[in-house]
Amino acid sequence: MKNFARVGVLGFAGLVMLGGTSNGVAQSATSNVGSGTNDAQIQADVTKALDNKRFKDVKSSVQNGVVTLTGTVELYSAKVDADDRAHHRKNVKGVENQIEVAGPEVDDVMLRNKLAEKLAYDRVGYGTTAFNAFTIGVEKGVVTLGGTAYGPTDKDSGLSLVENYPGVKDVIDNVEVAPVSPIDDRIRLAEARSIYGFPQLNKYAIDPAKPIRITVVNGNVTLSGVVDSQSDKDVANIRANAVSGVFKVVNNLEVVGGEAEKSAK
Repeated sequence: MKNFARVGVLGFAGLVMLGGTSNGVAQSATSNVGSGTNDAQIQADVTKALDNKRFKDVKSSVQNGVVTLTGTVELYSAKVDADDRAHHRKNVKGVENQIEVAGPEVDDVMLRNKLAEKLAYDRVGYGTTAFNAFTIGVEKGVVTLGGTAYGPTDKDSGLSLVENYPGVKDVIDNVEVAPVSPIDDRIRLAEARSIYGFPQLNKYAIDPAKPIRITVVNGNVTLSGVVDSQSDKDVANIRANAVSGVFKVVNNLEVVGGEAEKSAK
């Protein structure tokens, strides 16, 4: 298994400025009259916005309306939050986020596996689990999250889970959201019934994680996840193709202990 992007299928920075003083004293008297006053107020506003234990090791400076954040946080989500809080202060022109994520050092393979497990069970009970298919790549703590989410809420939930996981240093968001389509919704439900309702594949319906993931975009179906045997993979492919209105089925299911072979309608 490769360290990066043996992709596990389941189931952000501103204007670069030279460091400036927080009170604008170093500015030329002829440039941006009143900007020193704005910088001082921005500094006070940002400091107040970051008055939280999550940001106890974060410092800020302001020059010409641009906020520079430095220091460390424990979780990547705190870095994102600090950036958002600074951006939303009055008169802020940009944010240079130089915060580093300290947190624990986690082996890339272990981190990917842990995240894959967490994402597999994300939003269980909301009825969309089987229709989310995320991919995960990890390199030096930087997580690339890809694949297709059923809707914006599912995507946001997955991203939040990753951003709040210890050991994640940065997150690259490559997740696509399936377009809204009543026709695709009909196909999704029909596919779920056809696949999970078939006797040979009933055992996968019992798992809340719904290990056979069904992605539908404009009538094109992609199966992903992991099954126990080549026979189960083949049967899932047949059942997927049996649904009316489907243009194409791509079978990316992996077989436990073996390499997945792609097949298309």
